[in-house]
Amino acid sequence: MIVDTHIHLDDARYAEDLEAVLQRAREAGVTRYIIPAADPDTLPRAVELAEQYEDIFFAVGVHPYDAARYDRSEHEALIEHPKCVAVGEIGLDYSRLPENELEIDVMKRLQHDVFVDQIDLANTYGKPIIVHIRDASRDAQVVLETHAGEQGGVLHCFNADHKLLKLAERGFYYGIGGVITFKNARKLVEVFPLIPDNRLLVETDGPYLTPHPYRGERNEPAYCELITEKMAELRGIPLAALQGMCRENTMRLFGI
Repeated sequence: MIVDTHIHLDDARYAEDLEAVLQRAREAGVTRYIIPAADPDTLPRAVELAEQYEDIFFAVGVHPYDAARYDRSEHEALIEHPKCVAVGEIGLDYSRLPENELEIDVMKRLQHDVFVDQIDLANTYGKPIIVHIRDASRDAQVVLETHAGEQGGVLHCFNADHKLLKLAERGFYYGIGGVITFKNARKLVEVFPLIPDNRLLVETDGPYLTPHPYRGERNEPAYCELITEKMAELRGIPLAALQGMCRENTMRLFGI
């Protein structure tokens, strides 16, 4: 029994065959799905799916790419929805900064301020956060250590930065996805054993980051099985034990 804790089912790439995608996932043992809001344009679709399907849940948030479009009031209108389990995905991403130094400073400040405000939103309503960090580990760590509440959250698509493991002591979990199956994922494979058992989550981040041997194709929640198989292999434990561990952690963090 697996929960895909990060799957963009609101993406248009699932529109044509969503029922088949969900059926394949159920056959692979996936029993719950969390859609993390990232794009304000697709948030209504995420809510629609959560209301349509008993096993789909959603989070409210704005990805750092879209920080300029953040509207706290839109999220406050949905955060107490019975299927809303978190605030996210939120965070910092410095991988696509402009070239002009002044514009870089402006963009970083905007991402920082929106990140902090969304954490405050989560703290106000007692929701965990789903955190996106890319090329910004140090700044993100400072923000989380300064502002994150007791409810903690998950470092989505954990980037294998050793220093971020300290956040486990502050109630943070580590989302492991298809990257762990990649042949060039040496850093993540090395760090993976250092993550406490009670802080592991599984995710696909579909339609992105498809695991081996399907790289280059659309990702989907059924591939959680491939991800957990690799996690169990690296952990040296039975697959059922690894999947049960991740499910218990998901229930503890998100209440589902």
